[in-house]
Amino acid sequence: MGATVFVSGATGFIAQHVIKQLLEKGYSVVGSVRNESKGETLKKNFATDKFSYEIVEDLETVGAFDTALKKHPEVTIFLHTASPVTFDVEDNEKDIILPAINGTVNVLKAIKATAPQIDKVVITSSVASQLTFSNPVARVSEDTWNDVTYEQAKESGSAAYVGSKTFAEKAGIEFVEKEKPHFTVSTVHPVFVFGPQVFDSEAKGKLNASNGYISGLLQLKEGSVPQYSGSFIDVRDVAAAHLVEIEKPSNGLRVLVKDVDFTSQSLLNIINKNFPELGLVKGDSEAQVDSKRIVDDAKSRAYLGLNYIDIEKSVVDTVKQYIAANK
Repeated sequence: MGATVFVSGATGFIAQHVIKQLLEKGYSVVGSVRNESKGETLKKNFATDKFSYEIVEDLETVGAFDTALKKHPEVTIFLHTASPVTFDVEDNEKDIILPAINGTVNVLKAIKATAPQIDKVVITSSVASQLTFSNPVARVSEDTWNDVTYEQAKESGSAAYVGSKTFAEKAGIEFVEKEKPHFTVSTVHPVFVFGPQVFDSEAKGKLNASNGYISGLLQLKEGSVPQYSGSFIDVRDVAAAHLVEIEKPSNGLRVLVKDVDFTSQSLLNIINKNFPELGLVKGDSEAQVDSKRIVDDAKSRAYLGLNYIDIEKSVVDTVKQYIAANK
């Protein structure tokens, strides 16, 4: 390809898969990291001169990306994957909501001010901005919006997360409408993201939020099965969706990346089938996946044209890597 892509939050779970696929397709990549140690680890792991990094310590600092972008006039595409994905913080507004909003706006301001050559920006959002906060079973599609209020978002970690994604996306839209920049802005909205890390060393200890549901089940030797459900997509398909976004126009489509629904029991069934030696509880292995929410991603599937990795392969790949890394 030859083009150079800037990826913010380069150490992230999704970001590393995006970088891997970009490098495999011949792109050069500049990633932002919070410190030199993280940058050097990434550079060592990717082991190619087509990857370099810049240090951006704090997304919320005004002008945080200006210096990095000025140093790389070769960058023509910007992927903004950096945003908090956590629920256990001291201050929901300060630690989750504001970093997401300010980080997005700072990126867009920096590109407009310092990088006239960048013509495309892709933001990693979430299905969280498309859900209906007031109705947990309302239909979800590329056209729906979360109705969470700012005050509601401050009340809990989970509400803050969905609020952060919603408000950050709306802040990006408002920026484009008011500032009329020289670049387009599009968004990718994954559901729960499972799958292995790019590098085995990243699978040690605590996993990302979505994969935490899988690693949690691996500790379930006795007792009842925790009850949760959702929709699944493999991280490698989320990364592939980003590449589709940069290679063809989405014409404003808020791309929803989703494969099938799951429950905690259906995940446990996959693990027990493929790893019987773990001796996990069985639970109600006959229980069927019963999704109360309709997630309509027809427009996105047609646009992306991807053949998604199935949930069994995704879970098996995740568990294999996790077991090997944590022996």
